[in-house]
This record gives sequence, structure tokens and C-alpha cells, in this order.
Amino acid sequence: MTEPVDKPEKIRCDACPVMCYIAEGKVGACDRYANEDGKIIRCDPLVVLERSGDVTPFLGASWDGSLVPAGDRFVTAIGAGTTYPDYKPAPFIVSREIDGVDLVTVVTEAIFSYCGVKVKIDTDRHLGAEAATVRVDGEAVGHVTTGEYGSQMLSLGGVQHLTGGSKKEGRVTCAALLDLCNRAPVEMAVDGGSTVVVQAGAPPVVDGVTEARMRVGCGSATIGMFATQWKDLVDEVVVVDDHITGVVSEHQAGKVIDWAPTGIKIKGRRSTPGRYFQVADPGTGWGGSTIEDPLEILGDWNPAKGARPGLSMLMVSTTGEQFGYYVLNEDLVPVEMDLPEQLRTSVERIEENCEPARCSVLFMGGAGGSLRSGVTENPVLLTRSVQDRRAHVTCGGAPVYVWPGGGITLMADVLDMPKDAFGYVPTPALVAPLEFTMRRDAYVALGGHEASIRTVEDVLETGGEYGAASTAISWTGRV
Repeated sequence: MTEPVDKPEKIRCDACPVMCYIAEGKVGACDRYANEDGKIIRCDPLVVLERSGDVTPFLGASWDGSLVPAGDRFVTAIGAGTTYPDYKPAPFIVSREIDGVDLVTVVTEAIFSYCGVKVKIDTDRHLGAEAATVRVDGEAVGHVTTGEYGSQMLSLGGVQHLTGGSKKEGRVTCAALLDLCNRAPVEMAVDGGSTVVVQAGAPPVVDGVTEARMRVGCGSATIGMFATQWKDLVDEVVVVDDHITGVVSEHQAGKVIDWAPTGIKIKGRRSTPGRYFQVADPGTGWGGSTIEDPLEILGDWNPAKGARPGLSMLMVSTTGEQFGYYVLNEDLVPVEMDLPEQLRTSVERIEENCEPARCSVLFMGGAGGSLRSGVTENPVLLTRSVQDRRAHVTCGGAPVYVWPGGGITLMADVLDMPKDAFGYVPTPALVAPLEFTMRRDAYVALGGHEASIRTVEDVLETGGEYGAASTAISWTGRV
């Protein structure tokens, strides 16, 4: 009779609320922790930022293990591990002296159920109505929010999508947030609007078309910037824009330089002289509108106010991508002609002044009561220290904006952080690196875990609860 083979015993990981049982040589559900020789280890190395004044921050660099002065190293929370179930000190509480000041940095990977991203998409295209639902794989993950100057804005994630809907909605939302924060492309669809591919630092792809540039300004601003460059070269200029269409002959910029009236008529709601709202609906055509033929926004020309056969007109979009040159015939009807060379420079100037279109992704999260216990036994004192700017907060070594008011609500540009700085746990929630730096005496005063303070050298040599692997990444000293 064959003797039964004992299966390797699984051990329980306590790094997050899922509490996986992990067999020897296997990883947990988050792919971040594994069972190695009967011990839970962190799969990814602890990331240490190493000062290098001449390189782009966060470019990967090999490290030979040699030590540099502690002031030139910053231990991040990337790869550090968590404080879960939150009663214990943070994985690393590191001391270092900089310019004679004894500083302490408390390092932890924070589990964020209350988190999301704010996405800025540089495009004139209309992606969808304000408050329209944004979906990934058919699941609601956020919504369109208020548009900004030359950009469309999305608010994605948040606790309602992560935990308040179906299991699939939570999983899809978490996966989308993770990819966005780790600079991977994510395709999303806006209800009643466009499909857009978003990737931090890359141009947006709207309905399969890669955007090249954001607009130079609204139609009115474009008139103000370039009116003198059109003077005496053309009789009328109309800058078509979904928001504010500009007409140079009526605009104050034209009046100041004695631009003659032309008798033009614009269909739309006149705001102030030379500025028109609602000339068309939002869309993906000229100036972010539905316009494909710009002449459709024109009414009848008025000869009593300057209209005449032979009058010339340039119509151009706010990015310079679309333009047309027209001359009025005997019936005062615009007839399209080839663009004269003397006007081509001005159109190219508009294009030149349009910045490259790209997507920006800001991680946003609320650092709640739990992770603060890893810093101090009295968590409210940490909150007050952050609010009073005695404690400096970073996210993977990157600077953050801390919102005023209660709590620790922060935003960080994912492009300021090392790549793949974020993880997840299948509760679902994101895991983000978080560091609190303050003077040692201030840390002790707020009830910090003084007995757990270690030097940078000790951290690099002996590691922590989940292993000793570390890696150095070059940085420029922004922390």
C-alpha cells in the first residue's frame, strides 16, 4: 500500500483583510505576498530613492549595495508591506539626519477603499455630457465632471463603485484604477458619448483617433492673441469654438486696431461683442462642436453693415486643425477658395501655440483611522500634524497635495511616482505607498512608535517582517 504524501501546509497571510491561505511556493490573491519556506514574504522589493542630481527622477538604476550618506536616501513605502490589522507599528520607521536635523519617515503601504483618480484629458472633443456615467467592460466606474480649459475631466473610482455595487463592478473598478495609477492604458466608454483610451502621460485616443494637441484657447481668446497678425491680410476671421466662438470684426481686439465691420451674422447666443455662445452642440468636429461645415453657423450677410462682393473670410478652429478660406460672391454667398500663403503662417501659429495633448492621472485617497495607527497610538495627533504642516506627506516619494479641512485627503500625480508603485487587494481596494516625514522630536511628541525607529543602513541590511530585498532608484531630491 502506498503511503499518503503529506501536502505542504498552507500558512495564512495577514497583510490585508482577505487573509489568504498560501501554499509553499505560491502567491496570494494580490500577487504581492508569497509563501517561501514556510514564511510570508513580500514579492516586490522595498524601493529606496537614491539622490542623483543629473538624471530624470525614478529611472530604474542598478544598485551595487554600496552605502551613501543617509541624507541622500529616502525609503519609500513601495514594497514595504502594510500595518494590517492596524494595531502594529508601520513596516519601516526610519531615521536619517539631513543638514543636522534628525528626521523620521514612517513608511507603510496603505489599503485604500476610499480612493479614486481624477483624470484630465487634453482634448477639444466632446466626450460626453457632464455627469454621464463612464464604463469599463460595461461596468460603471465613474462619471464625467466639469470641463476645464481645453480639457475634459473624469472622476473615477470611489468607495461607491468599489464596494457599493455588484462584485463585478467592484472588481472592474479596482482593476481600472490599478492600471491607471500604474500608467497602463485603459479603454473606457462614456454613456451617450465617446470611447476614449486613457494612459497617464500619453495622448488620449478618442473614438479610435489619437489626439495631437489641445486648443490654444477659446475662440475669443484666439482672436485676442492673433488679431494683429490677421490685420490687412483678410477682411474677417471667425474662430469656431463649442464654448465661445470669436468674430474679429466685432471683438474688442478688432475694434482697438480699427478693424472694419463686415456685416457678418452668426447664429448663436451673443454674449458680448464678438463673442458667441452655443453656435452648435458639443461634438467631435470644429472646435469641439458638431460642426463639419463651418458655414452652417452663418446667417445672411448685411450689406448695410459692410458686406460686399469680394469680401474675404478665414474660418479656423481653436486648434488650427480645421480651417477654410472664403470669398463672398455677387449674391453675398461665401465661396470656398484655396488658403492664401500669407494666411497659412497665422494658422500654423495657432497650431504652434497648442500644447501637445496628453492624459493626466491624479491618485486621490483618504488616509483613514486604520493606517494612522501604524504611525502613532493616538491617530488624531498625526492628522493634526499633517494639517499643521509639521508632518510632510509623500506618496512613493512623490509630493502630494493635502486637501484642507478634516482628515488626510491627498492627491498625487502618478507620473511623479516610480512605475508600478500601486498594488491591490481583492476586497477590492487599492494599495498605495504612503510616507510621513517629520522631526524626530515631533514624532515622539505625537506618541509615535519610538522603539521601532531604525536607521536607513539597518533597513537596507536586514529588511523587515516580509523580507530584506531592496532596490535603489535614481531621483532628483524632490522629496
